[in-house]
Amino acid sequence: MFYTYVLKSRVDNNLYIGFSKDLRNRIKKHSLGLVEATKNRRPFELIYYEACNNKDKALRREKYFKTGFGRRFLKERV
Repeated sequence: MFYTYVLKSRVDNNLYIGFSKDLRNRIKKHSLGLVEATKNRRPFELIYYEACNNKDKALRREKYFKTGFGRRFLKERV
């Protein structure tokens, strides 16, 4: 399984959208500051995730969530 996930920064309330094969480990890396893109925006809260059967679907969902339509979808869901 692959996961598309959304983290919300407790510092600036901005969202970070990503995908991973190992969701727990990826969240842990974000929390420990081991991800360059998010290390200065910690701590995070996992606010949404989806499981996908393959990497391509997870990447497509990640790209979708980064569009205006995707952000609107997340706002309505969360």
